[in-house]
Amino acid sequence: MNITMEAARRFLLLKQGLIGAHRFRGKAGALSYVRQAGCIQFDPVDVIGKNAELVLQSRVKGFTKDMLWQLLYQDRALVDYPDKNMAIFPVEDWPYFQRFRDAARTGGQRFQGLADLEDVARKYIAENGPVNGDELPIDGQFYWKSSVHWSNGKNAARAALEQMYSTGELIIHHKDGSRKSYDLADRHIPRAILSAPDPLPDDFAHMKWRIRRRIGAVGLIWNRPSDAWLNIWGLDSEKRGRAFRELEAEGSIRPVQVEGIRDPLFYLPEDEALMQQAVGGEKLRPRCEAIAPLDCLMWDRKLIARLFHFQYSWEIYTPESKRKYGFYVLPLLWGDRFIGRVEAVREKGGLMAVKNIWLEDGVKKTKQIQKAVDGCMKRLAALNGCTLVRRDDPLSL
Repeated sequence: MNITMEAARRFLLLKQGLIGAHRFRGKAGALSYVRQAGCIQFDPVDVIGKNAELVLQSRVKGFTKDMLWQLLYQDRALVDYPDKNMAIFPVEDWPYFQRFRDAARTGGQRFQGLADLEDVARKYIAENGPVNGDELPIDGQFYWKSSVHWSNGKNAARAALEQMYSTGELIIHHKDGSRKSYDLADRHIPRAILSAPDPLPDDFAHMKWRIRRRIGAVGLIWNRPSDAWLNIWGLDSEKRGRAFRELEAEGSIRPVQVEGIRDPLFYLPEDEALMQQAVGGEKLRPRCEAIAPLDCLMWDRKLIARLFHFQYSWEIYTPESKRKYGFYVLPLLWGDRFIGRVEAVREKGGLMAVKNIWLEDGVKKTKQIQKAVDGCMKRLAALNGCTLVRRDDPLSL
């Protein structure tokens, strides 16, 4: 099938629930979106909401931070664990990541004394319940690195907790800000899920499953090197190409040729109705949404540049003197195009400050766009419990 660039953009945004009427509503909608995406990326930085919260806020009508907290730590429908780096995914997918836990267990055996620390932590949690690294009565330092955590050199209590989290014996019971409290996994995850065997013990079959899952997370993507494939162990260009060929031959993914793009893009067969809606040209109500830096939509920024003619770089790790925009800047989507980017921060006293808004070249500052952006900023303020929005006049719309 050959489609226009406009149809490709519309399909992506329909798939992501970012254009037209909201497809996802309330807590059930938040869970539905995470299940559609497979995983959403977690990042602890909280300037104006954490990445996962911003992902859901832009898609889910009426979303609040407490909804995600409940899904993770009360309902246990979602779980924190590595997937595309640190991530949040549906608890029913737990068995597919057995190889992560096995690797952590094997790796931990290389560190003398770590098993003894785990024994102390296991006994303490069994008797006292959830615990964080400051509460666990283990002193000293322990130099260690797991297959899941990239930290090197921890206090001994945190080393024990993070190792047991990596092996799946512990899960995150809850978070208080950035502080994690851990508890025994078998207290919170159903036994049928915990004891289920790895559904895909073959490495290549596992790669194929995860590639298809990532295609579904982005919605439409090509067979090229991409951040969309991060943390799929052992994946190289040859294996990725083979996986795409086999998935297509099986009918598990479908190709589409987009005008102006040489390589075919791929989507999931279950999204065919959305593809036909995008191609049909139905008029869709534009929405203005602030997009998270690690949003599923943005996992392949080269593809975003081709489809939307929008260049985005997350400058959080860029030295201040070399930043073009700012520390934590969010793309602004309106309708089927990115119209600019915004830098907003949560301040004391229930105030959200919009420090800067940059419109893209060719985007005119109309009353319609100003109203749409104002509404987006008010929703962002509400997400963060802010009742006031301050704009610096020289920088605002």
